Formats: sequence, C-alpha cells, structure tokens
Amino acid sequence: MVMQAISPSPGVVFRDVRPAWPGHMFTILGIVIGLICIFTGFALHGGNFGVFVAAWTEYIVIGGAAVGIFLAANGMDVMMKSIAAVLGILKPDPFTKAEFLRLLTLLYQIFNVARRDGLLGIEAHLEDPHKSKILGSNHVFSHNHHASSFFCDTMKVIVSGGVKPHDLSDMMEMDLDQSHAEQAIITDAIQNVGDAMPAVGIIACVLGVVITMGKIGGEAAAIGYAIGLALVGTMVGVLAAYLIFFPITRAISLRQRTEAQYLNCIRHAIFSFARGEAPMTCIEFARRNIDPSLRPEFGEMEKTVKAAAKA
Repeated sequence: MVMQAISPSPGVVFRDVRPAWPGHMFTILGIVIGLICIFTGFALHGGNFGVFVAAWTEYIVIGGAAVGIFLAANGMDVMMKSIAAVLGILKPDPFTKAEFLRLLTLLYQIFNVARRDGLLGIEAHLEDPHKSKILGSNHVFSHNHHASSFFCDTMKVIVSGGVKPHDLSDMMEMDLDQSHAEQAIITDAIQNVGDAMPAVGIIACVLGVVITMGKIGGEAAAIGYAIGLALVGTMVGVLAAYLIFFPITRAISLRQRTEAQYLNCIRHAIFSFARGEAPMTCIEFARRNIDPSLRPEFGEMEKTVKAAAKA
C-alpha cells in the first residue's frame, strides 16, 4: 500500500511505502498466536476450559496484586504514562522513512533561511512554531512537544549568541539524556511488574492450596479439582510475565528508540549548523544518524530538500 503524505511545501511530494500489515500490529498478533497455541494444546490434551472460568478468584488475586505493585513502586503519574505508552503501540509508528525525510527537509529550510536572512530571520519561526510556515506544516514535529521545544529552545540559544558549539553539544546531550531517563522509567516499571508476575502467580497458587488443605478427607475428585484451580494461578502469572508484559515492554522500547533517533537527528543537525557548516552538510550529519532501514538515500534527500527550497 502506497500512501501520499502532505508535504511541508507546495510541489514537494513524499511517498510513504508501508507494508500491508503494519509493524505495530505484530505485537498483538504475536500475543494472540501464543495464546491460541497454548490453549489449543490444552484442548487437544482433553483439557476442560471450565476450570479457567471457575478460577476467577485467582485473577482477582493476580490482577489486584499487579496493580498494587505498580502503584506502590511507581505512583499514579507513571501508571498513567505507562497506560498511554501501551495504547501508543497500538497505533502506527509515526517515525517512518518519509517522516525522517520531512524532518530533514524542515531542518534544511530553517537553516537555509538563517543563511539567507541571518539568524534574526528565523526568530519568528522559533517564537511560535505552530504558526510558522516551515515548522507548523510538519504535523509530527509540531505535535511532538519535546522535539519542537528541543529544536526551538536550542536554536534560540544560537540566536542569542555567546555559546560555543561544543558547549551547545553538551547542553543538547544533557537534554536528551534526561528525556531517555524519563522514558526508561516507563519501560522499567512495566518490566518490573512483569518480572513479579510468576511470584504473584505462586502466591495465588499457595492460597488455593491452603484452601484445598481444608478439604482433605473429602472426595478425591473435589480435592483434585481444587488443586487444579490453584495451579491456574501459577499458569496465569507465568503466562502474563512472558507472553504479555515482555513483548509489550519490548515494543515500547523499540518505539522509544525511533523517537530517540528523531531527536538525535535534530541534535546533530543543530551542532553542525552551530559550527557554521552549509545546510546540506547539516542535514547529512542528521541523515547518517538514522537506521539504514529508515534512512533516505542521499540523492533522494538532496532532490527533496532542493525542491522544497524552490517551492
């Protein structure tokens, strides 16, 4: 499927080629395949699915413990951000090859204006990026608060003068380090709860065994059924840890990685601009930061940015 996206300047067309099955859907697909195969194997062995319905109290123990652990360890703010991150992986990754090309075009246009009109020529763009014809036309950039603030605030430092390029580089590195640390809190929080799930499942199982002990002396079938219900807790805990929490955490980490590359593109381009290099050289430094699978070819980038400059 080929999608034509809105370009930042008239006459410039970006073509975003995406697979028929979006990459973000593989997280859901993998979890579903895992669950189907596990329960199909259970059914083929003559398993009774009624036991999973009857063990609903085990789910209360495990689910309640998971929420309690998460809140106790991280607080409500991290929980809300984690929920948003999980919902975010259900949407397509905005940082595609075409989006990186749009970013390079945006950077080239701003640097070209600064080269032609001087640093004061870009001041209006930086003060209100949403109203800027260059910055505001890029939806992903203008709606990513960190990306737009990072770029505009750093460029304002250059406009104000008095900061050497390497000092500016240190400043940007500190900013991105803090951003990475903030994002890592979310993945660490989800993964830590996932790591605790097998132990929580064992607790649910032990509680079930304690109840079963009170039935000793009764019918063997009733005791066996009660033990089966208790063991569901162990199964659910292990299943949640490795088939749900782990892939979700990994998917969020990969999404954060592409966003980090997006910010690093901005960083390398600004550093090159601060050293007084030509706009094309600035965005070439940014382009080299992108993964090869998402990196536009030099010729493609050159053609696109020059067309945008003429438009």
